[in-house]
Amino acid sequence: MATVSDPPPAAPVTGTAERHRLTGRLGAGAIVFMVVAAAAPLTVIAGSVPIGIAAGNGAGYPAMYVVAAVVLLFFAVGFTAMTRHVPNAGAFYSYVGTGLGRGAGLGSALVALISYVTVQGAVYGYVGFLVDDLVTGYGGPSLPWWLWTAVVLAVTGLLGYRHIELSSRVLGVLLVAEVGIVLVLDAAVVFQGGGDEGLSTALVRPDEVLSGAPGIGLMFAIAGFIGFEATAIFRDEARDPERTIPRATYLALAIIGVFYTLSSWAIVSAWGDSAIVDAAAADPGGIVVTTAADYVGTAAADVMQVLFVTSLFAAILSFHNVLSRYVFSLGNTGVLPIACGRSHTRHASPHVASLVTTAVGGLLMAVCALAGLDPVLEIFTWLAGIASVGIVVLMLLACVAVVVFFRRTGLDRRPWHTLVAPGLGAVGLALILVLLVRNLPLLMGGSTPLGVGAGVLLAVALASGWLLARARPHAARDLTAATPADHAPQI
Repeated sequence: MATVSDPPPAAPVTGTAERHRLTGRLGAGAIVFMVVAAAAPLTVIAGSVPIGIAAGNGAGYPAMYVVAAVVLLFFAVGFTAMTRHVPNAGAFYSYVGTGLGRGAGLGSALVALISYVTVQGAVYGYVGFLVDDLVTGYGGPSLPWWLWTAVVLAVTGLLGYRHIELSSRVLGVLLVAEVGIVLVLDAAVVFQGGGDEGLSTALVRPDEVLSGAPGIGLMFAIAGFIGFEATAIFRDEARDPERTIPRATYLALAIIGVFYTLSSWAIVSAWGDSAIVDAAAADPGGIVVTTAADYVGTAAADVMQVLFVTSLFAAILSFHNVLSRYVFSLGNTGVLPIACGRSHTRHASPHVASLVTTAVGGLLMAVCALAGLDPVLEIFTWLAGIASVGIVVLMLLACVAVVVFFRRTGLDRRPWHTLVAPGLGAVGLALILVLLVRNLPLLMGGSTPLGVGAGVLLAVALASGWLLARARPHAARDLTAATPADHAPQI
C-alpha cells in the first residue's frame, strides 16, 4: 500500500470554470482494500449467507457466489476496457454518459447518489444496533442505537475529511482482521473434515444448486458484491489509472468471489448438507458465531463478534469515500453546486463533499430515529433493498454503454472486450434485475407498498436525467468527452 508523507494539493483543471482533481498515489492494493471493505466480507458471511441458505437454495447456495462472480466478470471486462477512454472519475455516470448520452448519464448519477446514500444509511443503522448489543453483552450500559451511530458517523466524517491514504490504512487493518478470522474458521472446518456428514459436495451437484429457490439465493449472492464496482471513482487518486483501475477491479472481484464461495461452503460443511437449512433458519444471526465457537473456540467467537462491528465500520468508511467522490465529481461537472467540487489545499481531499455526505447521513439517521424505525428490521432491510436494485441497474446500463460506445467509435476492436463479454454481462444483469424487482418487497422487509415505492423512486431518478439535461445544458458537459480522436483504435 503506497504512502505519501505530504500529499500534494489537488490541481485545478482549466476550462470554462475552475475545476479540481484529487491527487494521490494509490496502488491497486490500496484501492482493493477500500472496495473489498465496502463489500463487508464478514458481514456477508455472518449475516447474508445464513439467510441465503435458509431462504434460497440451501446447501447449494455457495454456488450462487460463483454464478454472481462470473456475471460480474463479464461486466468488469467491458468496464475496464472503457477505463482508458473515460478521464472523468465519476465512475458509473461517466461511463453511462459517455456511451449513452448526457440524459442517461445524469439519470445514472441520480440513481448512484440514491444507491450509495441508502446503502450507507443501511449500514449506519445496523452498526448502531450491533455496537449496543456488543457493549451490553459485556455488561455495559444499554443506550439508544442512534447514539452509537452518531459516534460512528463523526469518526467516519473525520477520516473522510482527511487525505484518502489515511482511510486506506485504516481499512487495510480492519479488512485483514475480519478476513483473517473467517479464514481461520474455514481452515478449522476443512482440517477437521467438516461435520458428521463430512465436507459438502452440494455446490457441484446440479440437483442441490437448483433446489429450493435458487433465484432468491442468487439475489442475496449478488448483493454481497456491492462495492467492488467503485474502483473507477478513485481514478484521480490512483498511481497509474489506466493500469491500476483494471487491476484493482479484477483483483477485488476475484478476492470477493473466492472468499464468499469458500467461506459459505465451509459453513455448510460444518453443519452438513441435510442439517444446514434448519440450523440457518433457526438462528440466522448467530449460526456463524456458533460455528466459530464449536470449531475454533469461544475466544474466536468473541473476536468474531467484535470484528463484525469493525467490518460494518469499514464498509461505512468505504461507502463514505465513494459517495463523497460522487458528490465531488458532480460538483465539478455542474450537476451539484460548484462548492461540492472543491478540494482541500493540504489534504487533497473532497472535504466539502465529505462534509455534505456526513450531513446527509446524519439527516437520514435522524429521520429514521424520530420515526422510531427498527435499526435492523426496517432501516437496514429497507435501505439495503433500494441500494441493491440501484447498483444492478447502474451496472446493466454500464454494460450497454460499453457496447454502444465501442460500436460507435471503433476505439477498441477486440470483440471479447467490447461486445461479447459486456453483452453477456448485460444479459446476466438483466436477469438478476428481474429477480430483484420481483422480490423487492422481500428486500424491503416484506412490504409490497415499500417495494413498489422503492422501484418508482429509482425509475423517477433515472428518468429525471433527461429533464436535467434539458434544464441545465451545461451540466456534466464532459460526459461525452471521449472521441475517436482521443486514442488510436486498438485491434
